Amino acid sequence: MNFPFYIAKRYLRSKNSTNAINIITIIAMLGVIIGTLALFIILSAFSGLRAYSYSMLDSSDPDIKISANKGKSLLYTKELDEVLVSNIKIADFSKVVEERAFLKYGDKNHIAYIKGVDVNYTDVLQVDSILWKGHWIDPDFKNTAVIGYGIDDKLRIQNFLRPLVVFMPKPGTGIINPNNAYRSVNTQVVGVYGGSEEFRNKFVFTELHVAQKLMGYEDNRISAVELKVRNSDLIDEISQELQLELGETYKVQTRAELNELILKVINTENFVSYLIFTLIVIIALFNLIGAIIMMIIDKRKNLKTLLNIGASLKEIKKIFVFQGFLLCLIGMGIGLFLGLSLVFLQKEFGLFKLSPDLPYPVEFRWFNLITVILTILSLGFLAAKIAGSRITKAFIEK
Repeated sequence: MNFPFYIAKRYLRSKNSTNAINIITIIAMLGVIIGTLALFIILSAFSGLRAYSYSMLDSSDPDIKISANKGKSLLYTKELDEVLVSNIKIADFSKVVEERAFLKYGDKNHIAYIKGVDVNYTDVLQVDSILWKGHWIDPDFKNTAVIGYGIDDKLRIQNFLRPLVVFMPKPGTGIINPNNAYRSVNTQVVGVYGGSEEFRNKFVFTELHVAQKLMGYEDNRISAVELKVRNSDLIDEISQELQLELGETYKVQTRAELNELILKVINTENFVSYLIFTLIVIIALFNLIGAIIMMIIDKRKNLKTLLNIGASLKEIKKIFVFQGFLLCLIGMGIGLFLGLSLVFLQKEFGLFKLSPDLPYPVEFRWFNLITVILTILSLGFLAAKIAGSRITKAFIEK
């Protein structure tokens, strides 16, 4: 057995002659436990937020979106159709027209986005699965619309009998006749959808031809094509293939690229939180350094005996490096056990809630677990090394 490791284990189990040192050691271990627990919980919480954000984006943004590289619209040509239809990696696609519009419901007004979609849209995005009330657009009825919960709340739509009037300014320059400045259409609200806050405040969904009429588009002019792929792991690869095949006339974007800012913010917050809580762990490990130094002072007579019977100074230093590392390891183990327990309890029972019906999202990830283990053990070893370096031959023989 490794001699320094054996002695370190003995010292770890034995009580120190001074009770204050025992208390300091317990405090040091508590610091490691709390630091480990906090670091693991915060990483799991941000993983949960990231997963929750992704799940919200699944119902609001397509896997891939094809739009014009210049301008707001593109022509849906036979060539584009052939590219999409012939690609076996694409499960479904939908043509959409999207533009900002003015809404009027009774005496209330609001500005939102009108989004005209074809019959394939719910195969690309399952918006119909997050309907709060009513039903999805029915092509058998004329000018039906589905609005977001936020828009519904602002317009105070009490029932679906009164029409929602959508206004779209006509393009052009120069002097405009105010009486003929807008195109408008009366729509019948048939459903209200939920989803993320931004999404439910943004869109009024209607049939594609209704939005095209409002925009003054011909039948083959659209804003974008939204795609669903068969294998979500290949989204980036398919996006690159389509971009190469379609050329620079089109802009092909993945869901991650469409929400680049949101994802960057989440990842940045995650990293900053990791740094902050790592700093807390470092501060806690100063207690560990202090505890080890106190142990060294307490065991000085024993160290002198070890030195006299042939132990080298390097081996004696290793004793306390191992002891500090073991203290850190035990504290980390307890902290991770508590952290894992809390994460699984939160996932199972939703102990902490963002709202009465929404538990705070957490996610267990092996990456987080490994990150915490490596962080705590690395810093713990460094702290023990610093404390062990205080031992000198002159100190022992004094």
